[in-house]
Amino acid sequence: MDQRICIKFCVKNEIKCNKMCEMLTKAYGESAMSKTRVYEWYKRFHDGREDVEDDERTGRPNTSTTDENVEKVKEIVINDRRITIREVADDAGISIGSCHEIFSNVLGMKRVAAKFVPKLLNFEQKQRRMEVAQESLNEINDDAELLKRVITGGETWVYGYDVETKAESSQWRHSGSPRPKKARQMRSNVKVMLTLFFDFNGIVHHEFLPRDQTVNKECYLQVQRRLR
Repeated sequence: MDQRICIKFCVKNEIKCNKMCEMLTKAYGESAMSKTRVYEWYKRFHDGREDVEDDERTGRPNTSTTDENVEKVKEIVINDRRITIREVADDAGISIGSCHEIFSNVLGMKRVAAKFVPKLLNFEQKQRRMEVAQESLNEINDDAELLKRVITGGETWVYGYDVETKAESSQWRHSGSPRPKKARQMRSNVKVMLTLFFDFNGIVHHEFLPRDQTVNKECYLQVQRRLR
């Protein structure tokens, strides 16, 4: 209720809605109303509404998006981001359909799959990387020519041919022209590993891995000797 009063105050003082959302988030943190809910009440007050209470409903009450249920669902999901819709519905004592309504139309939330990363580092590993990065920055600050003496490298698979991308196959057409078609292609089975080294000026060494060559410690040592 107090957030609605704040919204009404902001509307009276002609404060923009996006600025109002920032103010509510700063004041209430995770308990702040969702942007969808804020815009909804902003429009009501902007159109002349004075009452901050929920409208009285005739007939069977719709309990899906009451502030009480919205706050219940919000608190539950903040405590456990991986909880399922069914579990939220059970904990909040509402239907699954009501949960979907609150998540989609009130809170503006959806489930997002985790992004795969090479490795999840612990605190000590993160701290060590930060220390190494800071040491490197200090060395660069002490010697402006340092980066020009650094050689770095990498590996990549080179295919016999690459499939044409969708952007590369696009054509300029009028709005009424038929859309161009292309057959689905697969990457070439012929491939070879390219090892590449470069410095400040460009490529300094490259070589293709011989067929049937095993990539191991000895292989990398030979590559480094040839690089020198």
